[in-house]
Amino acid sequence: MATPPATPLPPLTDRRVVPIALTAIAIVAALVTLRMMGRIVWCALGDINPISLDAWGPHNSQHFADPYVFSHFLHGVVFFFLFHFGVLRRKPMWGLLAAMLLEIAWEIFENTPFTINRYRVATAAVGYTGDSVANSLGDMLACLGGWFVARYVGIRWSIVLYLVLEIGCAIWIRDNLTLNVIQFIYPIQSIKTWQSGA
Repeated sequence: MATPPATPLPPLTDRRVVPIALTAIAIVAALVTLRMMGRIVWCALGDINPISLDAWGPHNSQHFADPYVFSHFLHGVVFFFLFHFGVLRRKPMWGLLAAMLLEIAWEIFENTPFTINRYRVATAAVGYTGDSVANSLGDMLACLGGWFVARYVGIRWSIVLYLVLEIGCAIWIRDNLTLNVIQFIYPIQSIKTWQSGA
């Protein structure tokens, strides 16, 4: 009895394999870059809990996930539609790579002395010292998740999801993606005062 021929592996030129592989390589390269920038791997206080729910405490941005993971999730949602309606509409996996390159660029920029100081001066995050490598990985994976969710649910439900998460985070931690962008670019003292709980 003849043995059936083995199913060949997809060629490296396959429209899905290459951008997914490049996305994974880009994430690993980003983590190496952040470590070379002097970012610590994990929380300096030694807490092994993977999640920190205190948005304004010393554990924020030091664990795998914190309340700002929702902002990074929304990055993925926004980035999906940014590329979905453009030249990459018919090449979604290349859109995924483009989205992750944007997120990676932000993660690296976010951990530069300029950005860390900007957050400390212009926003209520006066104790911000930058992200741990683990936190940056969590943020990148959250963005990845947001991209896939947006692709699955479409624009209407993505808008609903965006509003729910933004309103929920504003109530929960007095911050969200929209407020974060506003305060970073053009700080408003009344918002900073409200976020500080004054």
